[in-house]
Amino acid sequence: MTKKPYISSSFSYLPMEETLLITPKKKRLFIGIPKETSFQENRVALTPEGVSVLVNQGHDVAVEHGAGEGSFYFDVDYSDAGARIVYDKAELYKATTIIKSAPISDEEADLLQVNQVVFSPIHMPMLKVGLLETLIAKKVIAIAFECIQDDVGSFPIVRSMSEIAGNYAILTAARYLGNADNGKGVLLGGISGVPPARVLIIGAGVVAEFAARAAFGLGASVKIFDNSIYRIMKLQNNIGRRCFTSVIDPVILAEELRNADVAIGAIKPINGVTPVVVTEQMVSQMKSGSVIIDVSIDRGGCFETSRVTTHEKPVYKVYDVIHYCVPNIASGVSRTASRAISNVLMPILQQCADTGGVEEVIQTRSGLRNGVYMYKGCVTNAPVAKKFGLKYTDLDLLFAGQS
Repeated sequence: MTKKPYISSSFSYLPMEETLLITPKKKRLFIGIPKETSFQENRVALTPEGVSVLVNQGHDVAVEHGAGEGSFYFDVDYSDAGARIVYDKAELYKATTIIKSAPISDEEADLLQVNQVVFSPIHMPMLKVGLLETLIAKKVIAIAFECIQDDVGSFPIVRSMSEIAGNYAILTAARYLGNADNGKGVLLGGISGVPPARVLIIGAGVVAEFAARAAFGLGASVKIFDNSIYRIMKLQNNIGRRCFTSVIDPVILAEELRNADVAIGAIKPINGVTPVVVTEQMVSQMKSGSVIIDVSIDRGGCFETSRVTTHEKPVYKVYDVIHYCVPNIASGVSRTASRAISNVLMPILQQCADTGGVEEVIQTRSGLRNGVYMYKGCVTNAPVAKKFGLKYTDLDLLFAGQS
């Protein structure tokens, strides 16, 4: 028989204070998307699909006339999505939040408003102290979107652009090996009875991984060099196959370069600059008509013979070796790249609105805070401050002092 619970006569109920979940007040954003006129930029930071989501949630989105044309998104696409088309750039820069796909130019810096929020990439080699001083004076909150981290600590926009660059590098190499672009007439993958082209990749990061995937997919022979055994092992596990790999030994590298049809530079930068690992002497001994794709040219390049080219004039020859050294490779497939950027930035803007504003999200989300290099008159990125001799302020300490 189950005994009934005994309750003492001294037992009593005490009322407890009710706790309520207080949700932050949502904020209506005023977003401006300018037309890019520099850095060979064809991408747009928000696609019409992303704009439609934001407009349907009550936000005001202004798009400069022709902003999406480089990615084949036209004004009618944005107006159908609910955006306002603005023909005056100064009028567009009255938006409280500016979303750009290219770094801030000197002309645009003059149009920025006090306490404005700007999402854009930051291009260290082209950055000028005068631009930073303007941002400081206007107390702009500047966020480098390539430095934004997700919940697992990776950089989603950088990864997407790296995936594009790796795939595009192989397709570009295949193009310049062909006769139509004055190449030596080699099919990258070969055919039955004819050996495939030999592809050498320097680096074992995301760019190298997707370049290797594309090259293997076309049937090419692939060899990979990197000084990190961990990255080499990770790359082979990710692509699911074993291939020739080596640390960057100058003797072995020079020998393999002599036999390569394609050499792709995808070295990670050290302190913002890519180390040169292929000397001019090595290039001079490469086969006539072979192709170099220096993806690392954004940070200086890893081939001694590399120099920056443009999408209009992408190649030149040194020692009869074709060099393709276009920075911002992803802009060559701008529609795909624009969708990738928009897929990252649109949810961030939603979160900013739901939380009460960009400043609130910066304080509560370390991933977004990692991208902030300027905050209301303070330089919050140590490498930027060091390069230009400006005072550095730790953003975490800045918030701690405000609390």
